[in-house]
Amino acid sequence: MERDSMEGMGDIPVVVAVAETQGFAAAARRLGVSKSAVSKRITQIENRLGAQLFHRSTRNVSLTEAGEHFYSHAVRAQEAAQEAEDSVLALQEAPKGRLRVNVPMAFGRLHVAPLISGFLARYPGVSIDMVMDDRVVDLFADGFDLALRGGTLADSALVARKIAALRSVLVAAPTYLERHGAPQTVSDLRFHNCLQYSFSRDFQEWVFDCDGKAETFRPSGNYSVNNGEALREAVLGGTGIGRLPTFTAGPDLASGRLVRVLPQCQLPSQTLYAIYPERRHLPTKVRVFIDYILEHLGGEIAPWDQAKLG
Repeated sequence: MERDSMEGMGDIPVVVAVAETQGFAAAARRLGVSKSAVSKRITQIENRLGAQLFHRSTRNVSLTEAGEHFYSHAVRAQEAAQEAEDSVLALQEAPKGRLRVNVPMAFGRLHVAPLISGFLARYPGVSIDMVMDDRVVDLFADGFDLALRGGTLADSALVARKIAALRSVLVAAPTYLERHGAPQTVSDLRFHNCLQYSFSRDFQEWVFDCDGKAETFRPSGNYSVNNGEALREAVLGGTGIGRLPTFTAGPDLASGRLVRVLPQCQLPSQTLYAIYPERRHLPTKVRVFIDYILEHLGGEIAPWDQAKLG
């Protein structure tokens, strides 16, 4: 049931939510109230202060000069309040509270989702709100406590803790290679249907290390998709050659359903990180979740790479 009342909620969280999401509807989703309640509350704040905090347009909401001043102080106040709460929670032996986690779609379904029941059984005071999404999210704007992501850390206000190495391999189904032959060099790929994962940061170019020599290739084919498991299904179906992470392709390589292509050429590896906003006191619920993920997925060799990869 939608809640219109914002009783008990201070002005600061409302202003911060609107400023960071740049919209009343997005702020309402973040706060768990209705859009009209947020709009009404902002108007009340502006009337009380005698100053307009936001410019309104049909496309977005942006801070005025007065709003910038209010927001800069509001953020510091909100951080101080969060630090105070975290410092108390850190003293408690049993972690508790709602934990919002963001994980990549395929990796989350294959490797994180199977761990959730065990985690909740071990820590019954914690509830989890997990969002599986391949988009790069803004942890602050979207209200997440933690995200699992591969790659480099771009935001200096975030902390990254290494979980595991992420390897990728070039693969094809045996049926595809029987019909079209196996490429022997990187340049041979131009004669093949190369399928792509469209959310990749290097979508337009594949980079290889072939016996110490760097080579690049611009793939082209009749299928690109923004979901890793959908790409895997197309490769398994014999549609073409694809670049897949070993956390997805490992079991298929071990069973022979997929075969390595250009095994002498290595693709760049990445690192899977647990990423969270920098805080003086890391909430216990965040710490124990990271420790649990490390317990099951961490190590020099990730669980999905311990089988023979072909």
